[in-house]
Amino acid sequence: MLTVSALVLAYGDEPWIERCVDALLMSRGVDVDVVLVDNGCTTGAPGRLAGRDRVAVLTPEVNLGFAGGCNLAATAARGEFLALVNGDALVDPDALAALVGVARDPSVGIATGSIRLSDHPDQINSVGNPVHFSGLSWAGGFGDPASDHQLPTDVASASGAGMVMRRGLWEQLQGFAPEYFAYLEDTELSLRCWQRGLRVVYVPDAVVVHRYEFSRSPLKNYLLERNRLLLIATVYERRTLVLLAPALLLVEASLLVLALAQGWGDAKVRGWLWLLRHRAWIRSRRRQLQSERLQPDSAVADLLTDRMTMANLERPAGLDLLDRVLARYWRSVRPRL
Repeated sequence: MLTVSALVLAYGDEPWIERCVDALLMSRGVDVDVVLVDNGCTTGAPGRLAGRDRVAVLTPEVNLGFAGGCNLAATAARGEFLALVNGDALVDPDALAALVGVARDPSVGIATGSIRLSDHPDQINSVGNPVHFSGLSWAGGFGDPASDHQLPTDVASASGAGMVMRRGLWEQLQGFAPEYFAYLEDTELSLRCWQRGLRVVYVPDAVVVHRYEFSRSPLKNYLLERNRLLLIATVYERRTLVLLAPALLLVEASLLVLALAQGWGDAKVRGWLWLLRHRAWIRSRRRQLQSERLQPDSAVADLLTDRMTMANLERPAGLDLLDRVLARYWRSVRPRL
């Protein structure tokens, strides 16, 4: 059987860690081991799991976040394939085999699962994540009946809650940039696959039940906004950035107004300050990603959406108007990429 190393992170008082590991080890059709990174778990679960067969536990000195934690776990992986599975998610017994069956195709970069809501397992949490041309990304198909998403589909971005890729490809791409810490690192990795001509594919038979909570971390708004800007600053070609500059500035102004109205304006500003302090690294990262790409932005632009259709968030006042303006602008510049 093909071998899979499942990378799992344990943080805080997450109650599903042991159930997550148990579900992974009961996978059928593949030979699975689990690499668990203790990012600051408070339940004692890593200690209880440390002696288990086919389970390796790594304990860094600090919380490495999702990006750094997955990178560390991958260094101890033995499988031909890597499965990224959230510690608050349970894979169905055949899910990993279904994902591996797609990820082994040389034309595929990442296979992403049918992520379901734990309180409504017949409803979707994510069928892959849409990516707006402004860098915003969200859970695709959120709340839809799972029966509406029964066909394999190419998607812009995989969900880090349940995805598989070849270990050799992960190593070629050097995994996640640890600077992301958490959020949108899966989006960046997905877009980098597309820029190499490798598909990201939604696999409906790979069911993963996820205990989803949107506002779990107080740092989330800061990280989402900082990482969104980091992504577009490093992944897009220069011509794309120039063409999109007016729209991106409009998005920034709108998000600043929203942040001030909702009480997280300081987080928005801190994101700008981080980018300013790390501008040398951003330039270096940009040079690296642009040198690695095999496809221009024009070849992957159809993956990007011009509409903000996130169903897992309350739509603020004025978003519909902004959405229409941005969609019209994207349609006007898209042929010029």
